[in-house]
Amino acid sequence: MTATTLAYAAQSATSPLAPFSIERRPPGPDDVQIDILYCGVCHSDLHTARNEWKNTLYPTVPGHEIVGRVSAVGANVTKFKLGDMAGVGCMVDSCQHCASCGEGLEQYCENGFTGTYNGPVFGGENTFGGYASRIVVKQKFVLKISHAEKDLAAVSPLLCAGITTYSPLRQWGVGKGQKVGVVGLGGLGHMAVKIAAAMGAHVVLFTTSPSKIEDAKRLGAAEVVISKDPAAMAAHQNSFDFILNTVAAQHDLDPFIALLKRDCTMTLVGAPEHAHPAPNVFGLIFKRRRLGGSLIGGIRETQEMLDFCAEHNIVSDIEMIAMQDINTAYERMLKSDVKYRFVIDMATLEAKAAAA
Repeated sequence: MTATTLAYAAQSATSPLAPFSIERRPPGPDDVQIDILYCGVCHSDLHTARNEWKNTLYPTVPGHEIVGRVSAVGANVTKFKLGDMAGVGCMVDSCQHCASCGEGLEQYCENGFTGTYNGPVFGGENTFGGYASRIVVKQKFVLKISHAEKDLAAVSPLLCAGITTYSPLRQWGVGKGQKVGVVGLGGLGHMAVKIAAAMGAHVVLFTTSPSKIEDAKRLGAAEVVISKDPAAMAAHQNSFDFILNTVAAQHDLDPFIALLKRDCTMTLVGAPEHAHPAPNVFGLIFKRRRLGGSLIGGIRETQEMLDFCAEHNIVSDIEMIAMQDINTAYERMLKSDVKYRFVIDMATLEAKAAAA
């Protein structure tokens, strides 16, 4: 028997998010039910709510940076017990039999992973995310949270922003003695700076905003370069071992490609609404440089990231909001008016319902 759950949803691309009731399945033998305490607000939530990627299933309940307390477990569940702190990121299922799933890379499932919200990648029944009071997820897609309880709200953005930046830093072997660039200091970029610095890299932050210099250094950047300054950019040409570009807006990639050493890579993790201009081929071929991309991380690597961040006392810099303030938060996010991630206190959803 399904359970009615309080949530916030968008009914169309132009309607604000508003209270909505959804049905969650009862926990099956392999399921974990989580009472959601905190849910981070990702730019993907806004893209989906407003159908900017032209694939939204309405009504849509966003939210894939979920931290909460286990409130029920199925008979076959061995990794979680009642009262445990647990997390859910961007995926709640995958085919489990393709080559990528077999390697623990469920985000690249050849049959399409199932998003925590907005359903399977290649089409199928809608799924509802973390802007809700609870969620039921297969044990395999639930993460253990080992951070201190006082940090739980700031842990929630690690489930997307953290893994989105950790995975390429690991994949391209970032470590001690390397010069690593991070482009952009937003929700993703501020996590990239923290994680790359914890890995031992010499981190250089690229930003268009001089106002972010002090913050970038506080977060772990050894240097900050204003990317609109041609002389400052030229001073770093041919010197980077790796660049992680986190910017989610259309921009020219060529000035950053020129900063890479021979045989080195710039990886894109920002997902802009409009495509970047095509890079100049000569900037790639004359130094055998590479332009890559990366999508979140598999469940195994996401757990590794959470454990790494707990070990190094890394959490996101957040601003807590009430569920009722989500539409204002979206508008502020569009103006980059947050340092650096909004997190919803889901107790406000329950409190509002109780008062109604």
